Amino acid sequence: MPEPTKKTVSSFSKKPKSQTAELRAVVIFEAETEKADAKVRWQRDAKDITVSDKYTIIAEGNKHSLTINNAGPEDVAEYAVIAGTSKVKFELKIRDAEAKAPAKAPAKAPAKAQPAAPAAVESPTDAAPPVGAPSVTPPATEHPAGSPAVPAKASDANGHAPDPGAHDESHHSDTRQDLTGLFTDKPQSGEVNTGENITFVAKVCAESLLKKPTVRWFKGKWMDLASKSGKHLQLKELYDRNSKVYTFEMHIIGAKPNFAGAYRCEVTSRDKFDSCNFDLIVHDARTADGFDIRTAFRRTSVSAGSKKMSGHGSSTDAGDDSGELDFSGLLKKRDSFLKSGQRMVQTNTEPEVDVWEILHKAPPSEYEKIAFQYGITDLRGMLKRLKKMKKEEKKSAAFLKKLDPAYQIEKGHKIKLQIEVANPDAEVKWLKNGQEIQKTGSKYIFESIGNKRFLTINNCSLSDDAAYTCVVGDEKSFTELFVKEPPVVIVRNLEDQMAMKGDRVEFECEVSEEGASITWLSDGVELTRDESFKYRFKKDGCKHMLIINEVSKEDCGHYRVKTNGGQSVAELMVQEKELEVYQSIADLTVKAKDQAVFKCEVSDENVKGIWYKNGVEVKPDARTHITHIGRIHKLTIDDVRPNDEGDYTFVPEGYAFNLSAKLNFLEVKIDYVPRQDPPKIHLDYTGQTADSTILVVAGNKLRLDVPITGDPAPTVVWTKTGKVLSDAGGHVHVESTKGHCIFTIEGAERQDEGVYSVIVRNPAGEDTADINVKVVDVPDPPQAPRILSVGEDSCIVQWDPPLFDGGQPVLGYVLERKKTKSYRWMRLNFDPYKDTTYEAKRMIEGMTYEMRVYAVNSIGMSRPSPASQPFVPVAPSSEPIGLCVDDISDTTVSLKWRTPERVGSASIEGYGVEYCIEGSDEWIPAFKGLTERTSVVIRDLPTGEKMQFRVRAYNVAGPSPAATLPHAITVREIMQRPKIWLPRNLRQTLMKKVGETINVVIPFQGKPRPMVTWMKNGEPLDPKQVSVRNSDTDSIFFIRKTERSDSGVYELKVQIENVEDKASVTIQVVDLPGPPQNLKLMDVWGFNVALEWKPPKDDGNCDITGYTIQKADKKTMEWYTVYEQYRRTNCVVSDLIMGNEYMFRVFSMNVVGLSPEPCTSKNSAYIQKTGMEYKPPSYKQHDFSEAPKFTHPLVNRSVIAGYNATLSCSVRGIPKPKITWYKNKMDISNEAKYRMFSKQGILTLEIRKPCPFDGGVYTCKAVNASGEDVVECKLEVRPQVMKEDIKK
Repeated sequence: MPEPTKKTVSSFSKKPKSQTAELRAVVIFEAETEKADAKVRWQRDAKDITVSDKYTIIAEGNKHSLTINNAGPEDVAEYAVIAGTSKVKFELKIRDAEAKAPAKAPAKAPAKAQPAAPAAVESPTDAAPPVGAPSVTPPATEHPAGSPAVPAKASDANGHAPDPGAHDESHHSDTRQDLTGLFTDKPQSGEVNTGENITFVAKVCAESLLKKPTVRWFKGKWMDLASKSGKHLQLKELYDRNSKVYTFEMHIIGAKPNFAGAYRCEVTSRDKFDSCNFDLIVHDARTADGFDIRTAFRRTSVSAGSKKMSGHGSSTDAGDDSGELDFSGLLKKRDSFLKSGQRMVQTNTEPEVDVWEILHKAPPSEYEKIAFQYGITDLRGMLKRLKKMKKEEKKSAAFLKKLDPAYQIEKGHKIKLQIEVANPDAEVKWLKNGQEIQKTGSKYIFESIGNKRFLTINNCSLSDDAAYTCVVGDEKSFTELFVKEPPVVIVRNLEDQMAMKGDRVEFECEVSEEGASITWLSDGVELTRDESFKYRFKKDGCKHMLIINEVSKEDCGHYRVKTNGGQSVAELMVQEKELEVYQSIADLTVKAKDQAVFKCEVSDENVKGIWYKNGVEVKPDARTHITHIGRIHKLTIDDVRPNDEGDYTFVPEGYAFNLSAKLNFLEVKIDYVPRQDPPKIHLDYTGQTADSTILVVAGNKLRLDVPITGDPAPTVVWTKTGKVLSDAGGHVHVESTKGHCIFTIEGAERQDEGVYSVIVRNPAGEDTADINVKVVDVPDPPQAPRILSVGEDSCIVQWDPPLFDGGQPVLGYVLERKKTKSYRWMRLNFDPYKDTTYEAKRMIEGMTYEMRVYAVNSIGMSRPSPASQPFVPVAPSSEPIGLCVDDISDTTVSLKWRTPERVGSASIEGYGVEYCIEGSDEWIPAFKGLTERTSVVIRDLPTGEKMQFRVRAYNVAGPSPAATLPHAITVREIMQRPKIWLPRNLRQTLMKKVGETINVVIPFQGKPRPMVTWMKNGEPLDPKQVSVRNSDTDSIFFIRKTERSDSGVYELKVQIENVEDKASVTIQVVDLPGPPQNLKLMDVWGFNVALEWKPPKDDGNCDITGYTIQKADKKTMEWYTVYEQYRRTNCVVSDLIMGNEYMFRVFSMNVVGLSPEPCTSKNSAYIQKTGMEYKPPSYKQHDFSEAPKFTHPLVNRSVIAGYNATLSCSVRGIPKPKITWYKNKMDISNEAKYRMFSKQGILTLEIRKPCPFDGGVYTCKAVNASGEDVVECKLEVRPQVMKEDIKK
């Protein structure tokens, strides 16, 4: 440690001085350094100055200069020059050039500003005003009465909030010293007149940030201003690549009264966060009525502290009158104080007044006026004292109960504000943003009940979000009302849509509020109106519609509607149009003059078609009729003729296929038959083969026209299964005509199916024919489908075939699905699906669905099956990761793992753990059920057996894939040597303050569980002061409240049988130091005082890091800090004020803090006035030579081989001693392995990557002309312990 009394030498031989310059002059600051190659930096307000048009920096050898061109009020600041470890501060002050021209006093100037004392009483020196002191200056711009003292600078076009350093010290501290977190410059509170502009600026330094910062602006507690940008609000962002500073600006344009209130700025960058609150006050347009007494003052100079107040306490712009008020000339004219060679005592008949009480109660805008009135010249000291005074809350005389600071109400609701007044007859006025609320309409209701006053605001809207004030006499009660706009929720969700290509699709939803703003998205992309009018958006009250014209396959996907309170999703599926033929046309054989009907049925009822005969289009005429009813197309030919025979074709428009059939003309030839001709049935088939079966679709009409012959005309009988059919009503009709017998079934049903027999008889005989009629129908609906499994966006569904297939084989199935809360079913396939198991895809994970199935045969589609049980598409999670063995014993295995990477929408219900013996496929659950933890101990395992383990995660969808250990584990405990893993922070001395808690956790290893022992300085611990808790893997050392007696070396020992390991922890408990001793005033000369003191007796159990020296004017006894972190025990206090008498005190400081009590000088120092002759005392030349002496010895060390090691000590001696290092008494000064350093008496020897051979005794020898001194230590170099050795 360096000698405390040693005086450090400044790097400057010539220091720059503070200057006062004329406005727009060129100012030059000069400095000279001790060394010619010294690097010099110039700073302004702690920020480096770079060369520019404003600043010129010149360096020639050891001479350095800073030139400020065209100096103005904006250059008034604190400057500094830095060289090495020396820093010199100085100031620039501007003397206003306009002060030289005399100005006319205002007509209504205060009487107190006129001279009232006779000039004869004043001394010649005091009678003349100081250089540059003005008499009275006219006001430039006056503040309105009662305006706050901290206004923001509001320009005529674009205003800016005040600079962090430009505000009253009594109101705010220097924000540059208060900055924490991410902000370098925080936005400040400001004021603006109605209709003017103002800008708030926040700056963030991104030098240490990994990600670009994000800034959000809020009004009140919750209103995000990003959504309010527009005519009156603009948010801007700038970035300076050189300084790496982001500048965020909030511009308020054309301020309105409701803009007033509390604002907040938040900045985030990854895991870092910072916020700042500020206020905006909006005034009415300023008026120039009234006179401000501050206009009688002008500022003549600027100090480092007063610049913070100049922008707010004066009536002119901050740039024109920055500096301190010059009270000297005006105070001479006061009645109460007369200055001469001796102070004259006057009789004062006025009562004694407590000035501080007046200042304490007065607003900041009145501080200067009061200071002038009561003769306070030290304005800076006055403001600092006011800042330290606690402002007690004054009990209101008018209010028994005031308004709460803030209220919150939802939009559309009503709120009642209540106060209680002391006088029941008192009149109350309610203000909104400073404007009185008039008693008109039903919006505001005023009530008075006893001493309670109520203001009810009905149907609150966003315009009611404002500041409200209740005024009773001269007292006011303030509050702020926040109107919260309720979120817009979706009342009716979107429904899935299925459409054919080219169709028009409409998505419709309903929201909770009319006129709400919503957003339509398609697969995450916002939809907007385009030139092709593909998308149209329609509003009808609370209903919102999205219309898609002429959909195509590209329009398939998920469509989403979003509001600020929710969202809804629906799916659109677009299919190509495929025309299906439900019934084709059939060949006809027709006799002359009969009717021929060709009939077909297609799937689309809007499809038109053309009929052709032998390739020629058929035109309708008197005999030919073409009809199209729904899906059925008919061609009817009456009175068939032989020329009607041919091939007939039906071609649907827009499709590349056709339906064909043939018309055969049956020519009846009449031959001569004898009168006795047996009856004959003329059929094309005899009913003995499968071709005799006639198919009829259920519900259709069956008409059998059977030609018969016989003479005489035979009688006809129709039977079914032996039962004679008659035309007795019902849907079965039998009819006989000449040459024909007709059998008709109207609306065939399933029970009409069977074998029909026709029997014809006459006297000549009889004939019989059988006709097999089969009624076919659509199949019965299948049973309710079953959901076999679900996936992330799919499911597997299975169903049973229908009980009745309708008489025709089932061609396949059609499936539909819908959301449980929807009424619209969406078809999943258009072509019949032949299997009874289907995988449905493209579903939304987490949404509840239902499924149903249709059966399809050649006749048509069945009715839908009952809906399946509701299900949710959820995929099993991925397998657990990081499965490993944590511990093994003779009968237990501890496993641990981490949660799966992909969990999905369904949370994990638990984990299942299984094991099996190596070579076996039988997996045995380790325990019943599932565990929610990610670690488990499996017990009662067979010792010595090789086992395999696996873990699976379970959710609603079932188990995940299994995570398995890479190889089998042998169940056997592994012996492990005891080893203490001392944390890195405990390898050095652990320093704690008195009263703090010590909680030390030291992990160790060893199996079986080792025995743990703690010792302090070789003795057992006191259980009343120290608590110890041991586990299998660590030991916790705990002291609830530390004392200085707890300092020492604590040793931990872990032992298993005869094997042990030790580790030690050094704890140092420190406290505040005692005060320094024997503070003396050694000398007083000019404006300087030399002080000297001795170190404190009690250093708080740690080194003294420095001292804090303070001074106080004996008249005010207000203490100001002169030096902080001062390391020597003597100092010189400079720049004292002539004619003042000062006291001094010194605090000692260590790592804990300042000493509770200072050491105060017994004597005071009086600074003589200029002109008095000073005779310096003569001193005897002192011999400063001193023999070398080591103030801090070398310490024995033990280091690990391969890591650089250092040995340190400190020495003092005058002249500077020569240092020599030895190893085992051998000089090592010229060896490359060693590096020697010497800095301010601290000596360091660095040994580069020592090996065991570098151990030994090291000696440091210091020699000068007055003597020599030697110090030595032992160095032990331990070999490195490799990981392989640890495992062994």
